Amino acid sequence: MMRRPAAFFSLCAGLVLASQALAAEVPQRWVSVGGALSEWISALGGEQHLVGVDTTSQHPATLKTLPSIGYQRQLSAEGILSLRPDVLVGTEEMGPPPVLAQVRAAGVRVELFSSKAQIDAVEQNLKQLGALLGSEQKAAQLTADYRQQLQALHGRLEPLKNKSPGVLLLVGHGGAKPMIAGKGTAGDWLLQQAGARNLADNQGYKNFSAEALAALDPDVLVVSDRSLEGEHALEALLKENPALAASRAVKHNRVVPLDPTLLVGGLGPRLPDALHELARAFYPSAQGSLSP
Repeated sequence: MMRRPAAFFSLCAGLVLASQALAAEVPQRWVSVGGALSEWISALGGEQHLVGVDTTSQHPATLKTLPSIGYQRQLSAEGILSLRPDVLVGTEEMGPPPVLAQVRAAGVRVELFSSKAQIDAVEQNLKQLGALLGSEQKAAQLTADYRQQLQALHGRLEPLKNKSPGVLLLVGHGGAKPMIAGKGTAGDWLLQQAGARNLADNQGYKNFSAEALAALDPDVLVVSDRSLEGEHALEALLKENPALAASRAVKHNRVVPLDPTLLVGGLGPRLPDALHELARAFYPSAQGSLSP
């Protein structure tokens, strides 16, 4: 009669050991670099493991309470190692390389992800994060939901594709020296996905004179300022670049603010909602049909 309880306790002990082994496989102390990557970690239920983030990791708001290790391209080994992480995660934008080498030499695992503005990159990033966190099923579901949201928006935009507005996306700091988002950038991807024509034909982000920007005469201006928000960002932009006031976008009050953290660290979980907002700004007469 004693065999059944013994077998039961043996089974329970085995399950406890198995769960402990599984927990041990998941790195317990994470430092995350890149806003989108940090957001995905939170979406996968891994925020409890974060002990530090970079300055671009602003969402969800709870990440702002964590120690900051500085800007993603200007990290210091000392700042990272002081947090005693088991793993440092970031995109190929993370650096400089000598700092990463120091972190690896100190025995910290470094996991690199893609910052490319591509759906396949999102899928691979989520697959890699899901494996690290032991949340493969949730990662797969997030990927499927992401694709579905974008496909739904594409379907709503299809009847409007012959009316696409010419748009410029400007990235600035306090209105000064705006850079224009050209081909191959996350900004270019956002404009296209939201149904716009990017009027910039340069590669990457490039500084332009205000006169050159005004000459492109966009139908809509998307403004992403790293230090100012909303009307304050527009006021600073026009103050520093008065020639822009002559553009159709400004004359017709078609200037749209964009959170700059959406452009850092790859494609993040807030992008589908942001794309719907942009699409409604680009096609004001079709706002009802473009609601998610």
